[in-house]
Amino acid sequence: MKRFVRSSAVLVLAWAAFAVACSKKPAPQTTPEPTPSDAAAAPTPYAVDTPPKPQPTPAVPSVISEPLTKLSGYLNPVFFDLDRADIRPDAKDVLGQNSEFLRKYPTLKVTIEGHCDERGTREYNMALGQRRASAAKEYLASLGIDASRLTIVSFGKERPFCAVRSEDCWQKNRRAHFLVTAK
Repeated sequence: MKRFVRSSAVLVLAWAAFAVACSKKPAPQTTPEPTPSDAAAAPTPYAVDTPPKPQPTPAVPSVISEPLTKLSGYLNPVFFDLDRADIRPDAKDVLGQNSEFLRKYPTLKVTIEGHCDERGTREYNMALGQRRASAAKEYLASLGIDASRLTIVSFGKERPFCAVRSEDCWQKNRRAHFLVTAK
């Protein structure tokens, strides 16, 4: 019996606390709409001491907030013919797209890596990789990209993309690869 009285007392107290809490809700305040004749004489709807709303800061492009390794994925490599460092027509299209991306994000700095296939001596391929990276840099500069944002390096045949000994694989290794190095 004591248990019943105690639990009943707890329920009554909880109900009373709930009723008191609900009864103290302030009534919602509505401001009457000014009539056209009152519009000139009506005060402004903003209080004088209300601080101005802060202006939103311009959003940083989502691409820039990505890690540098992901940013490099927005720049496509260009490929070269055997023993050549001249820009092919298909490479001009790719470099045009890369230049649009670089113009859109003018703070990015890029390293252009020159690569070669496994044929030829190490020295020859280092020089050829340098000429390929330089050709890509010069073409981007001719499209309006500031050359000071672009650095070049040659890896020759030291960092192949593909390791199979076939013409298809060698073609993938004869490239200028773009790597975003700074934001």
